[in-house]
Amino acid sequence: MQKVTELKESVSAFYEVKDMYGDLCALVELVEEEDSSELFEEAETELAKLQQKLNKTELMALLGNPYDYNNAIMHLHPGAGGTEAQEWVEMLLRMYTRWAEEQGYKVNIIDILQGDDVGVKSVTMSIEGPYAFGYLKTEKGVHRLVRISPFDTAGRRHTTFASVEVMPDVDDDVEIEINQEDLKIDTYRAGGAGGQHVNKTDSAVRVTHIPTGIVIQCQSERSQASNKSAAMKLLRARLVDLELQKKEEKLAEIRGEQRDIAWGSQIRSYVFHPYQMVKDHRTNVEVGNVESVMDGNLDKFILTYLQQKARG
Repeated sequence: MQKVTELKESVSAFYEVKDMYGDLCALVELVEEEDSSELFEEAETELAKLQQKLNKTELMALLGNPYDYNNAIMHLHPGAGGTEAQEWVEMLLRMYTRWAEEQGYKVNIIDILQGDDVGVKSVTMSIEGPYAFGYLKTEKGVHRLVRISPFDTAGRRHTTFASVEVMPDVDDDVEIEINQEDLKIDTYRAGGAGGQHVNKTDSAVRVTHIPTGIVIQCQSERSQASNKSAAMKLLRARLVDLELQKKEEKLAEIRGEQRDIAWGSQIRSYVFHPYQMVKDHRTNVEVGNVESVMDGNLDKFILTYLQQKARG
């Protein structure tokens, strides 16, 4: 049924673009006949709408890999830098939330650990909507911030890093073999805000998958059972992501690509000072309006990267 839904949405998007193009052509003919400035402005507006719809339809056409249609699970965590890095994670959380809302997606915080003073130490969230994983997988990697730090009394420029992980949210019927003997499950008392129940019972859960060394912690739910369920959901997503990474590495080996996964090999830089620019280092796409990007305007980066990957 999911595949049927995907195909229906693809066909529907095509006919919507076709109809918009036909309407625009008729409007252009009216502009030529009547030489009306109002009609001309209307045609310009409709052209912009068509271009936007065409870009989104092209994005959809580029997403045909397994799990692309699925919801996404994102995990953001800071690099070295303490408060500065934790605030950068909070800024990225806001950016991706804004982007998701613009797409009409639902954002659900699965687990969050607030910073001691400001910012976020780590956050895991689900982005729910068609092709969420297909779009957001392009954001996976290290993101670099350059700005005058508000936490530096000397007003010096700081460089800060944060890591973004993106995994597909998989259904229970997807064949992922998890043996109970391979799991070590610990419970502990949750920390931070959450009310008396959360802080006075061993409701937090830590699940360790022994064969891979993957560790999942969840403490945002009120009950131990809910936290365990959320942790198992995240474990399944990480195991699927691990398999996808292995396939990517194998393809890269066949192509002879150099895959540098060092912490410093950032995929994108966000420069607030001494000039303003966001640059994607994989595609060389540059945007001068930093505020627009931080407000969730990411489609240009996503589309260009998917086009580059499609060309091989």
